[in-house]
Amino acid sequence: MPIDVAVEKGICTIVINRPERLNALDAEHYHALAEAWCRVRDDAEIRVAVVTGAGDRSFTAGADIKSVLTDPPGYDEMWLTQRDQRLDHGIEVWKPIIAAINGYCLGGGMTLMLATDIRIASENATFSFAEVKRGLIGVTSHAYRQLPHAIAMEMFLTGDSIDARSAAHWGLVNKVVPQSQLMEAAIDYARHISLNAPLAVQAAKELALRSRDADLATALRMEQMFNRVLMATEDGKEGPAAFAEKRAPQFRGK
Repeated sequence: MPIDVAVEKGICTIVINRPERLNALDAEHYHALAEAWCRVRDDAEIRVAVVTGAGDRSFTAGADIKSVLTDPPGYDEMWLTQRDQRLDHGIEVWKPIIAAINGYCLGGGMTLMLATDIRIASENATFSFAEVKRGLIGVTSHAYRQLPHAIAMEMFLTGDSIDARSAAHWGLVNKVVPQSQLMEAAIDYARHISLNAPLAVQAAKELALRSRDADLATALRMEQMFNRVLMATEDGKEGPAAFAEKRAPQFRGK
Protein backbone atom coordinates (compact mmCIF):
# COMPACT_ATOMS: atom_id res chain seq x y z
CA MET A 1 0.00 0.00 0.00
CA PRO A 2 1.27 3.53 -0.76
CA ILE A 3 -0.13 4.76 2.58
CA ASP A 4 -0.04 2.49 5.63
CA VAL A 5 -2.82 3.01 8.19
CA ALA A 6 -3.00 1.32 11.59
CA VAL A 7 -5.27 1.97 14.58
CA GLU A 8 -4.46 0.95 18.14
CA LYS A 9 -6.10 2.15 21.35
CA GLY A 10 -7.67 5.17 19.67
CA ILE A 11 -4.48 6.31 17.92
CA CYS A 12 -4.32 6.14 14.14
CA THR A 13 -0.82 6.00 12.65
CA ILE A 14 -0.51 7.04 8.99
CA VAL A 15 2.76 6.30 7.21
CA ILE A 16 3.62 7.65 3.75
CA ASN A 17 5.42 4.56 2.47
CA ARG A 18 7.64 5.43 -0.46
CA PRO A 19 11.11 5.82 1.04
CA GLU A 20 12.88 5.11 -2.26
CA ARG A 21 11.41 8.41 -3.56
CA LEU A 22 11.83 10.30 -0.27
CA ASN A 23 8.10 9.66 0.30
CA ALA A 24 7.17 11.97 -2.58
CA LEU A 25 3.46 11.93 -3.37
CA ASP A 26 2.06 10.91 -6.75
CA ALA A 27 -1.65 10.66 -7.68
CA GLU A 28 -2.02 7.23 -6.07
CA HIS A 29 -0.51 8.45 -2.80
CA TYR A 30 -2.65 11.59 -2.73
CA HIS A 31 -5.77 9.46 -3.24
CA ALA A 32 -4.80 7.00 -0.49
CA LEU A 33 -3.90 9.83 1.87
CA ALA A 34 -7.31 11.43 1.26
CA GLU A 35 -8.96 8.11 2.16
CA ALA A 36 -6.90 7.97 5.34
CA TRP A 37 -8.08 11.42 6.43
CA CYS A 38 -11.69 10.40 5.80
CA ARG A 39 -11.19 7.39 8.04
CA VAL A 40 -9.71 9.54 10.80
CA ARG A 41 -12.63 11.94 10.48
CA ASP A 42 -15.38 9.31 10.43
CA ASP A 43 -14.17 6.49 12.69
CA ALA A 44 -15.47 7.14 16.21
CA GLU A 45 -12.82 4.82 17.67
CA ILE A 46 -10.04 7.14 16.48
CA ARG A 47 -9.24 9.97 18.86
CA VAL A 48 -5.85 11.18 17.57
CA ALA A 49 -3.80 10.64 14.40
CA VAL A 50 -0.03 10.60 13.85
CA VAL A 51 1.34 11.08 10.33
CA THR A 52 4.93 10.34 9.33
CA GLY A 53 7.10 9.12 6.48
CA ALA A 54 8.70 5.70 6.10
CA GLY A 55 12.43 5.44 6.78
CA ASP A 56 14.66 8.03 8.39
CA ARG A 57 15.48 10.28 5.44
CA SER A 58 12.23 12.06 4.69
CA PHE A 59 8.82 12.99 6.08
CA THR A 60 7.77 13.75 2.53
CA ALA A 61 9.42 15.66 -0.28
CA GLY A 62 5.97 16.78 -1.44
CA ALA A 63 4.53 16.27 -4.90
CA ASP A 64 6.46 13.89 -7.14
CA ILE A 65 8.03 16.16 -9.74
CA LYS A 66 8.28 13.35 -12.29
CA SER A 67 4.55 12.69 -12.25
CA VAL A 68 2.37 15.32 -10.58
CA LEU A 69 4.27 18.43 -11.69
CA THR A 70 5.05 17.27 -15.23
CA ASP A 71 1.56 15.88 -15.86
CA PRO A 72 -0.86 18.23 -14.09
CA PRO A 73 -4.62 17.48 -14.02
CA GLY A 74 -6.86 18.98 -16.67
CA TYR A 75 -8.55 22.33 -16.18
CA ASP A 76 -11.89 20.56 -15.76
CA GLU A 77 -10.58 18.98 -12.54
CA MET A 78 -10.05 22.38 -10.94
CA TRP A 79 -13.75 22.41 -10.04
CA LEU A 80 -13.84 18.90 -8.56
CA THR A 81 -13.12 20.47 -5.21
CA GLN A 82 -14.62 17.65 -3.11
CA ARG A 83 -12.62 14.83 -4.71
CA ASP A 84 -9.62 13.43 -2.82
CA GLN A 85 -9.71 16.25 -0.31
CA ARG A 86 -6.40 16.93 1.38
CA LEU A 87 -5.85 18.00 4.95
CA ASP A 88 -4.71 21.43 3.80
CA HIS A 89 -7.40 21.83 1.11
CA GLY A 90 -11.01 21.42 2.16
CA ILE A 91 -11.46 18.39 4.39
CA GLU A 92 -12.42 19.20 7.98
CA VAL A 93 -10.84 16.84 10.51
CA TRP A 94 -11.38 18.11 14.03
CA LYS A 95 -9.50 15.28 15.70
CA PRO A 96 -5.95 16.28 16.63
CA ILE A 97 -3.25 15.38 14.11
CA ILE A 98 0.41 15.07 15.08
CA ALA A 99 3.23 15.18 12.53
CA ALA A 100 6.38 13.13 13.21
CA ILE A 101 8.86 14.79 10.86
CA ASN A 102 11.84 12.64 9.97
CA GLY A 103 14.31 14.20 7.58
CA TYR A 104 13.20 16.24 4.57
CA CYS A 105 9.99 18.25 4.84
CA LEU A 106 9.85 20.02 1.49
CA GLY A 107 7.24 21.71 -0.67
CA GLY A 108 4.05 19.71 -0.29
CA GLY A 109 5.53 18.21 2.85
CA MET A 110 5.43 21.69 4.36
CA THR A 111 1.85 22.00 3.17
CA LEU A 112 0.91 18.82 5.00
CA MET A 113 2.85 19.72 8.14
CA LEU A 114 1.30 23.18 8.37
CA ALA A 115 -2.17 21.57 8.42
CA THR A 116 -1.33 19.45 11.47
CA ASP A 117 -1.76 20.53 15.07
CA ILE A 118 1.37 19.34 16.88
CA ARG A 119 4.75 18.70 15.22
CA ILE A 120 7.68 16.68 16.48
CA ALA A 121 10.87 16.84 14.41
CA SER A 122 13.94 14.64 14.38
CA GLU A 123 17.30 16.39 14.72
CA ASN A 124 18.05 15.75 11.02
CA ALA A 125 14.82 17.34 9.79
CA THR A 126 15.00 20.19 7.27
CA PHE A 127 12.22 22.44 6.04
CA SER A 128 11.81 24.49 2.87
CA PHE A 129 9.38 25.96 0.37
CA ALA A 130 11.43 25.00 -2.67
CA GLU A 131 8.68 25.57 -5.24
CA VAL A 132 10.12 28.89 -6.45
CA LYS A 133 13.16 26.95 -7.64
CA ARG A 134 10.81 24.94 -9.88
CA GLY A 135 8.84 27.89 -11.24
CA LEU A 136 5.92 27.44 -8.84
CA ILE A 137 4.74 28.73 -5.46
CA GLY A 138 4.07 26.93 -2.19
CA VAL A 139 1.37 27.16 0.46
CA THR A 140 2.12 30.76 1.33
CA SER A 141 -1.26 31.53 2.91
CA HIS A 142 -0.98 28.82 5.58
CA ALA A 143 2.69 29.50 6.30
CA TYR A 144 2.29 33.26 6.51
CA ARG A 145 -0.16 32.83 9.40
CA GLN A 146 2.31 30.69 11.31
CA LEU A 147 5.60 32.53 10.80
CA PRO A 148 6.90 36.06 11.40
CA HIS A 149 6.74 38.16 8.23
CA ALA A 150 10.47 38.44 7.56
CA ILE A 151 11.12 34.72 8.15
CA ALA A 152 8.19 33.68 6.00
CA MET A 153 9.29 35.94 3.14
CA GLU A 154 12.87 34.71 3.33
CA MET A 155 11.69 31.11 3.00
CA PHE A 156 9.16 31.89 0.25
CA LEU A 157 11.51 33.96 -1.90
CA THR A 158 14.78 32.07 -1.54
CA GLY A 159 13.45 28.52 -1.38
CA ASP A 160 16.31 27.77 1.02
CA SER A 161 16.06 25.29 3.90
CA ILE A 162 16.07 25.79 7.64
CA ASP A 163 17.09 23.12 10.14
CA ALA A 164 15.05 21.57 12.94
CA ARG A 165 16.36 23.88 15.65
CA SER A 166 15.48 26.95 13.59
CA ALA A 167 12.02 25.51 12.89
CA ALA A 168 11.48 25.08 16.63
CA HIS A 169 12.78 28.60 17.32
CA TRP A 170 10.26 30.11 14.90
CA GLY A 171 7.38 27.96 16.18
CA LEU A 172 6.98 25.68 13.18
CA VAL A 173 7.51 22.60 15.37
CA ASN A 174 6.84 21.91 19.04
CA LYS A 175 9.82 19.74 19.87
CA VAL A 176 13.05 18.38 18.41
CA VAL A 177 14.23 14.91 19.43
CA PRO A 178 16.83 12.37 18.26
CA GLN A 179 15.70 10.30 15.28
CA SER A 180 15.52 7.17 17.46
CA GLN A 181 12.99 8.85 19.77
CA LEU A 182 10.79 10.49 17.14
CA MET A 183 7.85 8.07 17.01
CA GLU A 184 7.95 7.48 20.75
CA ALA A 185 7.65 11.22 21.35
CA ALA A 186 4.81 11.57 18.84
CA ILE A 187 2.89 8.62 20.28
CA ASP A 188 3.39 9.99 23.81
CA TYR A 189 1.66 13.20 22.73
CA ALA A 190 -1.12 11.18 21.13
CA ARG A 191 -1.67 9.04 24.23
CA HIS A 192 -1.74 12.12 26.44
CA ILE A 193 -4.37 13.77 24.25
CA SER A 194 -6.43 10.58 23.90
CA LEU A 195 -7.04 10.53 27.68
CA ASN A 196 -9.02 13.78 27.43
CA ALA A 197 -12.69 14.02 26.52
CA PRO A 198 -12.88 13.42 22.73
CA LEU A 199 -15.74 15.83 22.07
CA ALA A 200 -14.10 18.59 24.08
CA VAL A 201 -10.80 18.04 22.26
CA GLN A 202 -12.49 18.28 18.87
CA ALA A 203 -14.47 21.33 19.95
CA ALA A 204 -11.29 23.02 21.18
CA LYS A 205 -9.58 22.44 17.83
CA GLU A 206 -12.54 23.65 15.78
CA LEU A 207 -13.02 26.72 17.93
CA ALA A 208 -9.33 27.62 17.75
CA LEU A 209 -9.22 27.37 13.96
CA ARG A 210 -12.56 29.04 13.23
CA SER A 211 -11.95 31.91 15.63
CA ARG A 212 -8.85 32.98 13.65
CA ASP A 213 -11.16 34.53 11.07
CA ALA A 214 -13.78 35.85 13.50
CA ASP A 215 -13.94 39.06 15.48
CA LEU A 216 -13.47 38.73 19.24
CA ALA A 217 -17.16 39.05 20.12
CA THR A 218 -18.09 36.29 17.67
CA ALA A 219 -15.29 34.05 18.88
CA LEU A 220 -16.34 34.47 22.51
CA ARG A 221 -19.95 33.73 21.60
CA MET A 222 -18.87 30.58 19.77
CA GLU A 223 -16.96 29.53 22.88
CA GLN A 224 -20.10 29.98 25.01
CA MET A 225 -22.19 27.92 22.60
CA PHE A 226 -19.63 25.12 22.32
CA ASN A 227 -19.35 24.87 26.11
CA ARG A 228 -23.12 24.79 26.52
CA VAL A 229 -23.35 21.86 24.12
CA LEU A 230 -20.49 20.01 25.84
CA MET A 231 -22.12 20.42 29.25
CA ALA A 232 -25.11 18.43 28.00
CA THR A 233 -23.02 15.46 26.80
CA GLU A 234 -22.27 12.30 28.79
CA ASP A 235 -18.59 13.23 28.90
CA GLY A 236 -19.51 16.71 30.07
CA LYS A 237 -21.17 15.13 33.10
CA GLU A 238 -18.49 12.45 33.60
CA GLY A 239 -15.63 14.95 33.91
CA PRO A 240 -17.02 16.91 36.89
CA ALA A 241 -18.30 13.70 38.51
CA ALA A 242 -14.86 12.06 38.29
CA PHE A 243 -13.24 15.18 39.72
CA ALA A 244 -15.65 15.23 42.66
CA GLU A 245 -15.14 11.52 43.29
CA LYS A 246 -11.34 11.81 42.97
CA ARG A 247 -11.06 9.18 40.23
CA ALA A 248 -9.86 9.06 36.63
CA PRO A 249 -12.66 9.98 34.20
CA GLN A 250 -13.94 7.39 31.74
CA PHE A 251 -14.68 9.41 28.61
CA ARG A 252 -16.66 7.71 25.82
CA GLY A 253 -17.00 10.46 23.24
CA LYS A 254 -20.75 10.75 23.80
